[in-house]
Amino acid sequence: MKADPTDLTKLLDLQGLDTAIAQAKAKAAGLEVHQIIAACMKQRAAAADNLVAAKTALSDATAAADRAEADVTPVRERLARNQARVDAGQMDAKALSSAIDEIAHLKQRVSDLEDAELEAMEAVEMANAQLGEIAEQADQIDQELRRQVDARDATVAELAAEAKALAEARAEEASQIAPDLLALYDKIRARSNGIGIARFEGRRCLGCGLQATVTDQEAYLAAPADQVLRCAECDRILVR
Repeated sequence: MKADPTDLTKLLDLQGLDTAIAQAKAKAAGLEVHQIIAACMKQRAAAADNLVAAKTALSDATAAADRAEADVTPVRERLARNQARVDAGQMDAKALSSAIDEIAHLKQRVSDLEDAELEAMEAVEMANAQLGEIAEQADQIDQELRRQVDARDATVAELAAEAKALAEARAEEASQIAPDLLALYDKIRARSNGIGIARFEGRRCLGCGLQATVTDQEAYLAAPADQVLRCAECDRILVR
């Protein structure tokens, strides 16, 4: 293939733009903030599970406290009734003795139930405090996640704007290159890790980094200025 040497120079400039575009895209995809966000998402999911568990624990503790209150209330009422009967002095000796014995039993029963009620109330207090701590942790994780997402979006937007500007410059540069040469370059670039053209300096192709044989070097140097050279090793277009 023949090509105007100036087109080859423009093609090198185009390669520079294509490389810059690829680097901008790779940088956007490889930002460390993506990993930070992924870690925050895992923490957020764990916090959500912890919140559910803490709310369930609080609900169970509250239900237990309500049951304890429900258990002690009728016993207190019965104790109060019996005490009132004794205080009224309207019972015979046998009934009074029986009532006094029952009052003693009821007082012990009330004491035991009040201890259980107190424990249940303390469990509610602890569950409520734990829920508050977990909720605060979840809120902090959400705040950090939002901060990291905002930072990512801002950086990605900058890189996208940079890539867009490069793409516009690339389109302008490409329009000035012979279509058949441009098509060859794009074809090679697609199968050669994004590098379709490279300089030949000394005895080395800067595309693949390999040194040319003496025979290949002589052939490159002897070729007409308008001949499109191809690296014997990597098949990329060469510019002397």
